[in-house]
Amino acid sequence: MLIGTAGHIDHGKTTLVKALTGVDADRLPEEKARGITVDLGYAYTPLPDGSVLGFVDVPGHEKLIHNMLAGATGIDFVLLVVAADDGPMPQTREHLELIDLLGLRVGAVALTKCDMVDAARVAAATREVGELLAGGALAGAPVFPLSAVSGEGVAALRAHLESAAAARRARSAAGHFRLAIDRRFTLAGIGTVVTGTAHAGKVGVGDTVIVAPAGLKARVRSLHVQDRDAQAGQAGDRIALALTGDFEKKDIARGMWVVAAELHRPLARFHAELRVPAGQPPLKHWAAVHVHLGAADITGRVALLEGEEVGAGATVFAEILLDRETLAARGDRFVLRDASAQRTVAGGRVLDCFPPTRHKRAPERLALLAALRDDDPAVALGLLLERAPAGVNLTQFAANWNLDAAAAAALWHRLDLRVIADGVEHVGFSAAGWDALRARLLDALAREHARAPDMAGVERERLRRMTLATLARPVFDALADELLAAGAIVQTRAWLHLPDHQASVSAADRDLFAALKPLLDAAPYNPPRVRDVFKASGVAEDTVRQLFKRLARAGELYPVAHDHYFTAQAVAALAAVVAAVCATHGVARAAEFRDAIYGDGGGGRKVAIQILEFFDRVGYTRRVRDDHLLRGGNAPEWLPR
Repeated sequence: MLIGTAGHIDHGKTTLVKALTGVDADRLPEEKARGITVDLGYAYTPLPDGSVLGFVDVPGHEKLIHNMLAGATGIDFVLLVVAADDGPMPQTREHLELIDLLGLRVGAVALTKCDMVDAARVAAATREVGELLAGGALAGAPVFPLSAVSGEGVAALRAHLESAAAARRARSAAGHFRLAIDRRFTLAGIGTVVTGTAHAGKVGVGDTVIVAPAGLKARVRSLHVQDRDAQAGQAGDRIALALTGDFEKKDIARGMWVVAAELHRPLARFHAELRVPAGQPPLKHWAAVHVHLGAADITGRVALLEGEEVGAGATVFAEILLDRETLAARGDRFVLRDASAQRTVAGGRVLDCFPPTRHKRAPERLALLAALRDDDPAVALGLLLERAPAGVNLTQFAANWNLDAAAAAALWHRLDLRVIADGVEHVGFSAAGWDALRARLLDALAREHARAPDMAGVERERLRRMTLATLARPVFDALADELLAAGAIVQTRAWLHLPDHQASVSAADRDLFAALKPLLDAAPYNPPRVRDVFKASGVAEDTVRQLFKRLARAGELYPVAHDHYFTAQAVAALAAVVAAVCATHGVARAAEFRDAIYGDGGGGRKVAIQILEFFDRVGYTRRVRDDHLLRGGNAPEWLPR
C-alpha cells in the first residue's frame, strides 16, 4: 500500500514517517539544514506478511504545493498530519481540498505533538479535526493522538495502517503500462534511473518502453519495487526503473511518463468534467491556469463547454488546453491552480483525450461526455457507434481508456462489433451500423444507374465517395467485397454495379467504333487522341468525342486524360505492368513505368505520368510524393480477363 502524507508545514510529517519506518525521508542537504521538507521524500517499511508499506512524504509549505501534488499522484491512502497545539491550519485545509479534488477517499489522521499539550487540548484538537473532515473526502476517518518524538500512540497508528494494507484490494494491473515520473537521477554503473508510481499495467526487466511525450525509446535494464530488487512491477507500485537508450539524464524530467508504446499519443488538450471547490470564486471561461496532471505542472487555459463561468460547488464539462504536450488517459485526476499558482481553482477528471475540434458545445457532444463519465466503456462506445456512420476508431478509443488487447477484444465481442483494420488503426461498427452502410452503398449504386443507365457501373473510389465520403478505403473495400461475395453487387472490369444492371451500346455506335478501334489498337499504350482520330478517319471530331464518352460510360473505353481514351483491354494490360513494376521496385515511378511500356528509348514520359495519375484517380494505386503504390486487394479487377 502506498501512503501519502498531507498537512501544514511543521506539523511533523517527516518526523512521523521516520517514527513509522525508521527512515528519514528528507534527503536534500537544504532540507536537513532548514528542518523543513522541500521536495518529495520516500520511505518504506516491511510488513509481517512480506509486503511493504510505502510512504510519500510531501512538503507542507504553501509555495511547494506543486511538489505536494506531484507526490499525491497514485497514492492509495492519505495520512493527514495535524499538530495538536496548532490544530487545523491553512495548509491543512488546502491539502484536504486537494485530496478531495484528486478523488482520494481512504485515510486516517495523525494528531501529532500530543506530548506538548494537555489532555483538554488533545480533546479539543480532535473535535476540530472531526469538524473539518465532516462532509469531505475523509469524513469519518479515524484520528490517532500520538507523539512521533516519544513514540506514544505510534504503534496504534502503525497497526491501523497494517490492517488497512491487509484489507485493501490489490489494484488491477489491467491496461498498458503507465508510470508518472516524479524523480530522475543517475547511478554509477547503472545509468539513468526514473522513479514514480505505476498508474496501470505491468513492466519487467528487458521490456521496451517510451519516455513520453518526448518519444524516447528505452529498455528497462533493471528495476526496484518499493525499494527492493525485482524482476517486475505493476499498477500501484512505487517503481525505480533503470533505463538504457539513446538519451541522457537531461532529456528526462519530472512530469514525463514512462509508457508502453501503445500509449504514446501526446496531447495538448483534453475534455474533462470540472468541479470548483466550495468557497472558491467562480471560474471563468478562458481562465489561465496551472494544470497538475500526473507529476506534471503545465500552464494552460480552461475553455468551459457549458456557460461562461462555473460557480463554487458546481460541475461542468470543459476543455483543458495545455501550453506543452503531455499524456493522459480517461479517468486521470487533475487539479487546476490560478495563473500565479497561489490558489486552487478547480479539479476534475479526464474524459476524452482525443476531442473534436468543432461542435464542442453541441448537445450531442455534451451527451457523449456525460456517457464518458460512466466507468463502463461500453456506455460511451455504444453512443459513439450510433453517431458514427463511418465507424469508430477503436484503436484510439482503447488508448483513451487504456484498454489492453485482451480487454479491448472482450469489449468488441460484448458489443458484437464488426472490426476492420485500417493500417495500424482499427475501425468498428455495430451490426446496425454495418447494415446501414450496406444499404447506403446499394442505394448509391441504384441512384447512379437511374441517373446514367448507359454507364457500366461506378469505379470503386468514386463509389466510396458516393456511399460516404469519410469512409476509410479499407472499410469500403471490406464492405464491397462482402457484397460481391454475397452476389448483391457485381464487378465488371473496374466497375461495380447491381446484378440486373447492364449498359448497352447502340448498333450504330457499335458499327462506328468497329471502324475506329483499329486506330486505338495500333498503339494501345499511347493511342491517338480524339483530334488525331478525327484527322486519321475523317469522322467529325465532336462525333468521335461523344462516341468515346458513351463507350466510356459503357466500360469499353477509359478516359486516361482529356480527350485521350484507352481500350479496356489496354488498361487491364497496363495495370498488370504497374503491378509488375511494383513487384520489382516496391513502387511505380514514371521512369521505370515508361521503360516497361515503351522501352528505353526515352519517349512517352508525359503519357506514362498521365497513366499513373489515372490509376491513382480510380483507386488502383495511391500516390506518395513521386511514388505510386498499389492499394492492397484491388489488383484482380485490373488484370486481363
